[in-house]
Amino acid sequence: MKRAAFTNRWLPILLLVPQISIIGIFFYWPAIHALRSSFYLQDPFGFSETFVGFANYASLFNSASYGRAAIFTVSFTLLVTILSLGIALLLAVKADKVVRGAKTYRTLLMWVYAVAPPVAGVMGLILFNQSWGPISDLFKSLGWDFALGVNYYDTAFAMVLISVWKQIPVNFIFFLSGLQSIPKSVREAAMIDNRSAAGRFWDVTFPLLAPTGFFLLITNITYSLFDTFGIIDTVVKGEPGNNPMTLVYKVYVDGFRGNDLGGSSAQSVVLMVLVLAMTVFQFRLVERRIHYT
Repeated sequence: MKRAAFTNRWLPILLLVPQISIIGIFFYWPAIHALRSSFYLQDPFGFSETFVGFANYASLFNSASYGRAAIFTVSFTLLVTILSLGIALLLAVKADKVVRGAKTYRTLLMWVYAVAPPVAGVMGLILFNQSWGPISDLFKSLGWDFALGVNYYDTAFAMVLISVWKQIPVNFIFFLSGLQSIPKSVREAAMIDNRSAAGRFWDVTFPLLAPTGFFLLITNITYSLFDTFGIIDTVVKGEPGNNPMTLVYKVYVDGFRGNDLGGSSAQSVVLMVLVLAMTVFQFRLVERRIHYT
């Protein structure tokens, strides 16, 4: 294949300037500013600041509310990632076998992808409304007095359910594409060697979906940590109180509502380090078990 070349040495640099500028302005500059702010105690209006060293970090790690948010974040991320991936894979396997009405079936599963997270949160509030929500009425008929925004675990359940529902279509699209890319000859050979459908799936289909699954694992963890902000903010109605919240949402609540800019900056730095460590772990250890064909 012929390699493209630029006659002007400055042209490729010029083409990279917009992307580099966006990364620098919207990632590196805020990250550096947050790191600096985490060592200061600032007034809410930004007129003065006092250097406090690692006091913000010490207060952070001694905070019981931050510990609860961290535990909930881990549980929330695991539940949303596992459930959204598992349900999407099951639906993709079933959709791959549909002969009649395949396009309609797939469209009905994928349309949720167009719904924005805050809109999904509003829809969840309607469904889980304590007075006339259909899902709340269903729970009441089963003896469960569901109280969204009042009961900690009921609110957490609604957050997980809405977040999973929002993410399933994305996973479904990728899993279905991965299934359809498996050669027909491979499937026919697997049918000859193994008559069990479950055995063929785990021995042949699932390993071939590993690259797609690894990509979706990373995107789903990122979604659970960051992209669910709109859902959580809508569900707790701007009054978190004793309701569950993730670490990302706690950064927003403490910084923009509690006016603790230094403590919020320290939280963002800790979160950034944790995400970086998790990313390195995934690519160094998990990806080694993935075989690309």
